[in-house]
Parts: sequence; C-alpha cells; structure tokens
Amino acid sequence: MPRIARYCAVPGCERTQSLHKLPKDSNIRNEWLNFIFNEVPAHVGKTLSVCSRHFTAESFENKRQYETGFADILRLKHNAVPSILDPTGMVQHTYKGPTMKHVACQTDTRQLTSQGTQLAIKTLGPKFRSKGTQTPVSCKCEGVSTTTSGDTFTPLMDFRPAKKARLELEEEESVTSEAFDSQDTTCESAESVTESSQLPCTSIEKDAKYIVFEKCLLQLFETCPVCTRRCDVRARRKGTFVAVDQLCPHCHYFRKWQSQPVVGSTPLGNLQLSAAVYFTGASFFKLQKVFNAMHVKMITHSTFQKHASMYLEPAIIYTWKKEQEEVLRQLSHGDKVKAGGGMRADSPGHSEKYGTYTLMDLESNTILDIQLVQSNEVAGSSHMEKEGLKRSLEHLEAHGVKLECVVTDRHPQIQTFLRELNITQFYDVWHLQKGLSKKLEKISKGKDCEVVKKWQQSIKHHVYWTAASSQTHVERAAKWKSLVNHIQDIHTHDDPSYPQCDHEIRQSTYRRKWFQPGSKALYAVEKILTNKRMMNDIKKLSPDFQTSSLESFHSVTLRFASKNVVYPYLGKLCRLYLAGMHFNENSSRPRVKTSTGKPKCRLLFPKAKKGGYFMRSLKSQATYCYVINLMTFLFEKVIPDPLPYMEEIHKIKVPETAQYDRPFMEEASARHVSRFSQARGAVNPT
Repeated sequence: MPRIARYCAVPGCERTQSLHKLPKDSNIRNEWLNFIFNEVPAHVGKTLSVCSRHFTAESFENKRQYETGFADILRLKHNAVPSILDPTGMVQHTYKGPTMKHVACQTDTRQLTSQGTQLAIKTLGPKFRSKGTQTPVSCKCEGVSTTTSGDTFTPLMDFRPAKKARLELEEEESVTSEAFDSQDTTCESAESVTESSQLPCTSIEKDAKYIVFEKCLLQLFETCPVCTRRCDVRARRKGTFVAVDQLCPHCHYFRKWQSQPVVGSTPLGNLQLSAAVYFTGASFFKLQKVFNAMHVKMITHSTFQKHASMYLEPAIIYTWKKEQEEVLRQLSHGDKVKAGGGMRADSPGHSEKYGTYTLMDLESNTILDIQLVQSNEVAGSSHMEKEGLKRSLEHLEAHGVKLECVVTDRHPQIQTFLRELNITQFYDVWHLQKGLSKKLEKISKGKDCEVVKKWQQSIKHHVYWTAASSQTHVERAAKWKSLVNHIQDIHTHDDPSYPQCDHEIRQSTYRRKWFQPGSKALYAVEKILTNKRMMNDIKKLSPDFQTSSLESFHSVTLRFASKNVVYPYLGKLCRLYLAGMHFNENSSRPRVKTSTGKPKCRLLFPKAKKGGYFMRSLKSQATYCYVINLMTFLFEKVIPDPLPYMEEIHKIKVPETAQYDRPFMEEASARHVSRFSQARGAVNPT
C-alpha cells in the first residue's frame, strides 16, 4: 500500500523528519525499493521517502556540518543507497495469541524493560507515580492550559525519536557516576542523589531544575505503558515550558505532561527565570546569548518586560519601601543622624538624563533614601543634585528623622541650600584633595616647578591630617596655613592656634628639596593653598566621617544599572532599589582573618596612582539573602494577588519624557545624504 510522503517508508520506522525522496535514477531507485519492500509490489506510490537513519555516515555530503549545527538539512550523495535496516532498535511487534514478543530481541513481554524510561511494564499500573519522571500514569487526562491569549506554543517536533543505547550517567555532586542496573525498574534515588536533593521542597519554585535534551525527554513517551506499542508524541513549547501529548493509536491511552507548573496561563519556570535575571541585576540580553549558544530555549524580551511590569517591579518597590520604613522608624527614636549625600549621573558631561541622589547613615553604612531625578523635572542637569537632596530631606523629615550634620562634596548649590535650612554641612576630604591634586599636577608641569611634583603626596597627606587632628574650624585653618611655611623648611608660625609643627625639627643640608622663597613654584602653590575658597572649604572638612562608603555604593549601582544601558524610569528606579538592598545587606561584612588572627589584605595597583599601590583588607563573601526573600515574597504574595502591590507603583510620579516629531521614513530616506557623496560633488537637498 502506498505511503504518504511525510512518513518514512521503511516498515516500523514512521519517522517524520530528515526524510529523503526516492531518486530519479532507475537503478538506484530499484535498490531503494528492494531495501524497503524486499519484494517490490506491483503498484508503488510516487511519494515514498526514507529517513536519514537508514543511511551510513558516508552517504551524506554534510554529515559533520549537520551534527555541529552549521547545516540545517542533510544532503545525500547522488548514488547513496539505504543499507541500515534497524539502526536504533526500533520496536517491531508481532502478535501470536495472547502473548506478545519483541521481534528485535525475542524477549518475553513480562521481562521487557524500557531502556528509555527504566520502567518495566508491571510498574506502570494505574495511580502509580514514577520517581524518575514524577508524572502520573493513568488514562485520565489532567487538564493543562497550553495556550494563552496572544501567545501560542511553537511545535517542537511531531515524531517520536527512536531509542538509543542507554548511556552511563556521569554527573557531579547531585548524581553519582554509577550506571543504573539494566534489571532495575526504577532509578535508585537514594544512591543517585545527594542528601540535599532528598529534602522536601518548602515551595514549588525552590525545586531543583536540570538541563534536559529534547531527544532524551521524548524517549520517555515513545512507548505506551499499557500495551508497550509505539505512541504518537507531540511537544509544544512556550519559553522554557514544554508540554508533551502522548497518544497510543492502538489502545487509545492518552497522557498530557508538562515540564513546569502553570499559574493561570503563565508557566512558573518562565516567571522564575525573569525574576532571577531581574533580582540579581543580570543582563537579559547577555543571558540570551548564552542560552542561544547552548541551544537552550528561553523566553522573549517582551515576555520578560511583561513579567517585570506585572510582578517583579511591584515586588521590588513594595519590599524596599517596607524595609526603609523600618530603618527610619528605628532612627526616629534614636539620636540625631550623621548623614552623607551624593549624586551619581547616568552619563558624564552636561547631557545626563537621570541623576541618582543617595542619602546614607555614615555611622551604620546604611542607605536611608534613594531619589531618582530626571533632567526635565528641573531647570537642567546641573540642578538635579539639589532637587535630589531636597526630596531626601523631606522624606526623612516626614518619618521624624533628625539630622546632626550632612557630609557632601563642595557643590555650591548644596552649600547655599543647607545654609538656608540651618543644617550643619561638612565636606568630604577625598573630594577636596582630588581637586587640589589636579591643580598641583598642572603646576608641576611648568618650567622651574619640578619641586612641586616631589611635594604632591605630602600635601595630600596634610589635607587628611588637618581634617582628622583638628577640633575647630579655627584650628583647621591654622594647621593648613602652616603648610606654606613647612614646605620652606620653616616650622614655627605666627598663628597662636598652631604656633609650631608637631614633628621633630631637624637640620637639613639638602636645600634643593625645599621651596625657595620668592620662587615661581612657591608663588603658584601658595596662591592655590591660601585662596579664599580653599580656606573656607578647609574649615568645613569633616573630622570623623567621610563619604567613601557612599562612593562604594555608587560602584555597586553600576552592576545593577549600567551607564551603557538606557532604562525606563521605573526600571532604573527598581534597579537602584536592588542595589540598595544588596549594599545594606553586605556593607557590614566581617573582615577575613588568618589562622593567627591577623586581617588578610591584598595589594591593589589602581591606574590613578600611576604605579603606586595601596592595601585593602579582605571581607567575607557577599550574601544574597535579599534575592531569596524577594523570590519567596513574589511567589507567595505577589503572584496570587498582584493588585495590592501595584498601589506602590501608582504612588510614584513618573516624569514625562521629551517629545519630538517623528519624520516619515520616506522623507528621512530622501533627505539622507552620505558625507562622502557630498565630498564628491553631490547636491545637498537641504
């Protein structure tokens, strides 16, 4: 009887992919027919096909390229003839009375063991649950929604792959390297998994996941568990979710299996993947490249954005607000807070779109508030820092937190704003010495100013010493002015607040290392050290706390919200909140110590030091408990009922973006002229 073209014509195969039609050459065509039928019938259809499993590897032109993924279709040689009758142990059944025998191995059905599933026929009775696959085996179909509105499943394959020889499992940690016994009917879970895998999962999202190959998965459904005949298998996919329909055409056994639980119409694994990417600050597109390189199926970016807006961002904002309310509540009942503030822009220069102002408790290294300001909310990008500080102070005042002082950089608008509010302000020492070092570096490159380069490091150290050793602003000013005498080898001073240097006075015979009175170098350095703004800034240097921890937080935000990526307002804000959660959890980590109790350190050679180095104490490994808490909160609270948590998002005022007229594509194409064509004499249409 003629066979249709979408099935392999070899009896017992019935494959539907990698098919090759009968050749036109009569001699080769006869050899194909003899291979298929042994005795060629009188009437042979014109649409016969043979699958690639019946040919040797030498019969193909691009076998190697196809196996490595560089070719999508196998190409046969013009003189190729099928020669492999049963390459993979295809099941071919014959019936003789009430008993059934396997033609390939002539084994009794009562002793038949499926190598694909490791389950014997006796074990697959009704209401039996396999430990290997965790799928119910019964003739009753469990209703599973496999389609959703606006999104349909993509068929993976409409055929059941033939079984392959069972391989030994070679896995690390969770599965032992011992092969399963061929006589066993179920996997020995006690010997093949670790103790942690045997513990019951507290929630379904904490269940372990594995990478499963498609062919290995479909082998579990190739044989009917009731009559052991071949089944029709159809798989459908949605992101990382796959659903398999198994139907036996002989006994009408039907089973529908799904790889993930489904909440409503959303597969749980897809949602968990989106949450893991978002909560850890990873890049969706980088992960997509990794998955594509491994040919692992993944959700689309539109699905990721939908999960973020519906579930993830409400969970992040709600969690951050609750945590900060608890922190501010505790601070409102305590002493006044010494805070540090600073802004980080999303790009250098005067074209910033976002400005992130952060206020930190300098005593506990805890982020108190994060404000995201868009440049079109204020007069310009230079006004974003003042607006961010204003919002943060209003937020702290609303929660009853009182400030003792604020440590910031030397922004003139911030100085005027805090003075009007009668809030004590100190300057961070590092910001001042950085600006001073740039000016000294410029002077040292001038003629007759080589001595300045020798004193650069000492002058920077003097800035820190002045701030740390002084109690009043008068003492700071006196110690700072003494530097002008000190660099000239003069160690007694006219100011009564600091009449003499604290170091031991020694007579120096090498006069060239000192600044000479009346020299060009001394005049330039003295002008910088004693100008009016520098003296006023020195008086306001912070003696106790600096904003170095705040700068560390700014570096953490780069991991969650890179400057090279453009985010929407809510997406940017949520990533900043995630950075705040990470920093608050890990800012007070203990230092790592040696066996003798000494702190471990490492040498760092930053580029700014130009060959210099500094020592950094090592801290313990960072933790990510906030990610686990967010995952638990997401699946236990937000997903069952997301509406209450959307209220926090609705309270956030999202600023409008700048609107520009979009030209038509035809008009833009007509006006487009290459610069090179203009140089060759082309007429500019403008």
